[in-house]
Amino acid sequence: MPKPTLQVALDLLDLDRAIEIATEAVQGGADWIEVGTPLIKSEGMRAVRTLRERFPDHEIVADMKIADTGAIEVEMAAKSGAGIVCILADADDAVIAEAVRSARKYGVRLMADLINVSDPVSRASEVAGLGVDYINAHVGIDQQMIGRSSLDLLHRLTGEVNVPIAVAGGLNAETASAAVAAGASIVIVGSNIVKAADVTAATRRVREAIDRPEVRPREKESPDTVIRRLLEGVSAPNVTDAMHRKGAMAGVVSICGRVRAVGPAVTVRTVSGDWAKPVEAIDIARPGDVLVISNDGRKDISPWGELATHSAKNRSLAGIVIDGAVRDVDDIREMGFPVFATATVPNAGEPVGLGEINTEILCCGQEVRPGDWIIADESGVVVVPRERAYEIARRAMEVRKTEERIREEIRRGRTLSEVSELLKWEKRR
Repeated sequence: MPKPTLQVALDLLDLDRAIEIATEAVQGGADWIEVGTPLIKSEGMRAVRTLRERFPDHEIVADMKIADTGAIEVEMAAKSGAGIVCILADADDAVIAEAVRSARKYGVRLMADLINVSDPVSRASEVAGLGVDYINAHVGIDQQMIGRSSLDLLHRLTGEVNVPIAVAGGLNAETASAAVAAGASIVIVGSNIVKAADVTAATRRVREAIDRPEVRPREKESPDTVIRRLLEGVSAPNVTDAMHRKGAMAGVVSICGRVRAVGPAVTVRTVSGDWAKPVEAIDIARPGDVLVISNDGRKDISPWGELATHSAKNRSLAGIVIDGAVRDVDDIREMGFPVFATATVPNAGEPVGLGEINTEILCCGQEVRPGDWIIADESGVVVVPRERAYEIARRAMEVRKTEERIREEIRRGRTLSEVSELLKWEKRR
């Protein structure tokens, strides 16, 4: 079996950072260096030329995602130093045919990207017949966020086309190894390498995995299990970043300091500190749920205290969020249980029984429905709509990965302004 090719996708905006990351990836065993579409859009053909000059012994892939003017775009990439140029498989046949002619003229190869193709198996055969050199089984990042898999696409293509198959989309060492075992000749890895703090080590892990390909049986996880696992690995700021600065409650703080709560919401509406419904909700909630209580914002009287917290802890609830006050704070802190509230006060209400459980509520400025996901830490509380929970959890993990690399570059001596190139990317008015 020929040695599989490891292609590292530099889906970055800034050329200096791309060069640094590419250098580390090559040290870890990368074969091909992909000038990603964002980098090409940001830096133009200068990115291709520079990477060609810096890495004369490595193949440079220009991810042009050609949709039109195939000959011109292949020519500019080829003359800039690319050895492989990417074209969209769903481009018109005339565009692909002209790109193939241009590729032959300038001595480069074409990779057809199946992203968003409605019938990938049929289209892969068609574009192979038109003369492309590689087929890329690619599931884009926004598709990955809602659960689509490049490995599933690869399995559909294996044995159906007579050109080498590349695979791209959210691959890590384990899934890259499985991709080679399933027939991929080229493994394309982006964020799990380029966003790593130690790019060389991350590349080496993938390199070793694809050189000894295997498929490891993996227990199927339920959607809720995946959502919880992902959200437990990120912060509340990661999540609100993933939601474009949405979802954060206002004015709520952690009573016990450095604690975290992640889980689906069980909502409670009560009034004037009436603690009957909040306590009844403990018996309704499942282990791992988060009680979210609206006390009409009242901060002078509390619907929650130490005894309720002890009961919630015994029932293995993940945490409590209150739009209002909490009491018995010293006792709750001794328990270290995740309670988040807008105030503390010694006064308690009466268990009259006013209010509702598992109804839509407004809590600290955010709408919360039963089953919406809650993530809470010292930075605050964020509400994730239940229908987008898997997607947002995946996106939040990508935010965390990005921060890991930025943190490493700051550790090496650069400032956040330098890493972010703020002056370059400030919005023009």
